[in-house]
Amino acid sequence: MSGIVGDNIDDGSGVVKASAGGATVSSSDPAIDTNPADGVGTQWANSTSGEYFVCTDATAGSNVWTNVGDGTGNIVPWAYQGASYGYTCGGYGSGVTNVIDKFSFTSDGDATDVGNLTTSRRSSGNPGGSSGTYGYGAGGADSTQDTIDKFSTTSDGDATDVGNLTAARSGGSGSNSETYGYTTGGWGTSSHENIIDKYSFSSDSDATDVGDSSDARAGRGHSSSTYGYESGGWTSARSNIIDKYSFSSDGDATDVGDLTQLVNETAGCSSATYGYGAGGEIIGSVVNVIEKFSFSSDADATDVGNLTEAKRSCAGQSSSTFGYRSAGYSNVDTIDKFSFTSDSDATDVGNITESKHYAWGNHV
Repeated sequence: MSGIVGDNIDDGSGVVKASAGGATVSSSDPAIDTNPADGVGTQWANSTSGEYFVCTDATAGSNVWTNVGDGTGNIVPWAYQGASYGYTCGGYGSGVTNVIDKFSFTSDGDATDVGNLTTSRRSSGNPGGSSGTYGYGAGGADSTQDTIDKFSTTSDGDATDVGNLTAARSGGSGSNSETYGYTTGGWGTSSHENIIDKYSFSSDSDATDVGDSSDARAGRGHSSSTYGYESGGWTSARSNIIDKYSFSSDGDATDVGDLTQLVNETAGCSSATYGYGAGGEIIGSVVNVIEKFSFSSDADATDVGNLTEAKRSCAGQSSSTFGYRSAGYSNVDTIDKFSFTSDSDATDVGNITESKHYAWGNHV
């Protein structure tokens, strides 16, 4: 396209700069890495669709463009956290179960049973992968499995088997980027593993081995926008290690800090800026501690609150504003939530459909 828009002549690139205070006109939408020179308040008009955007957050590489045309389809950076629902999957209650429960993030209340896994199992990578349209469970027991299940988070229904991990194992940690799910460590057929597997969200396929954690163990997972984390866990003894590994390039994890205690079987949660571990088992007892560690700087965790009850073998879910702990040993059905915006104790906000432990969490 070449022509005149207002008092401005198109240079043939398809992008026209309007006069001061006007809009950038383009045949496409802006992107999160469209860094406006004028910062917040910059306007952008899509000449093809007629949509109109205003930059409301000018963070280089992670800009927010708000659609002020029809009010939908905002251009925002990818975020790991869910906005609508948490899921509690599988686990062990009266026996090993295949139930997929979901509960609301927008109002406190009980969960509903919305589908089944392909097999009854416990101790899959925790948390499970969450792509925005599907929840995933990778590995698990009984018996030790390598299956990768996925289920829709846009409509209720059963899971399907879409691939396999590189090694059968249970009790691993889970994290995910925008495009891949990761399962780290876990208990294999005869020993603990240090494998970091990743599997695609865009195509159903087997996982690939892309690196190793700093120690072979069964920990809990966390996700920032750029890194996956594995914290705590069980080796020949309990661990307090915080590992991180890159989403942008395959490679080994590095030890970047310590939890406040040697602990395993916590609920792993993630805000935009911190990883959280809730509950778990230390030597000789089960704890109710909520601790957090920073994503922006490599450092040790701090104790920031308590769950409503001391539990281990918990599932973790994350909204944009709260972390959740559901299920736990010895077989409970409670759902706890705790704030990401202020350090404080958790509150009991509902129940899953059955009492169990060794479940894992997803969210959308």
